[in-house]
Amino acid sequence: MTELSHQTTEAAPRRRSVLMLLPLVVFLGLAALFWFRLGSGDPSRIPSALIGRPAPQTTLPPLVALTNNGTPVPGLDPAAFKGKVSIVNVWASWCVPCHDEAPLLVELGRDKRFQIVGINYKDAADNARRFLGRYGNPYNVVGVDGNGRAGIEWGVYGVPETFIVGRDGTIVYKLVGPITAENITTVLKPEIEKALQAGN
Repeated sequence: MTELSHQTTEAAPRRRSVLMLLPLVVFLGLAALFWFRLGSGDPSRIPSALIGRPAPQTTLPPLVALTNNGTPVPGLDPAAFKGKVSIVNVWASWCVPCHDEAPLLVELGRDKRFQIVGINYKDAADNARRFLGRYGNPYNVVGVDGNGRAGIEWGVYGVPETFIVGRDGTIVYKLVGPITAENITTVLKPEIEKALQAGN
């Protein structure tokens, strides 16, 4: 074997190895870019195009047979946002993180300075009522989004999500992902206080 053919034979496996690693290198580069653009991978930092805009004018029917102290809980009427600070929580009984955040929402619902509005997303009515029976019902209003159209209008990425709507009906904050013991104190409650102070 000549020296030239020996060098060519050695170079071929090296070239193949480099070509096999190329897709991995490209993938890792793109993953790093997306990670950086999304704020170090924290989905709650994804901005919402709806911040500063009026809450969607979506009317939703009530959750059938849901009552609070014997009184039927109303569905979602957009007029309910006027004149009150509202916490709008998109939830479902099939959503695992919704189970974790439910006790925190019940605790939040003890503060009567604002109302909590639930959008029950693509859920079965029986399951949704059982969910609220298990954890307690923090919601003053529960609208049923059976086909997911309201979720699209609210710009929902996934369940759960929580919005703060000011007294003028404008969305002032959005939390992507579940309410947690940490973010309820460090993020959500301060944002609620800001909304309560605005316009006073």
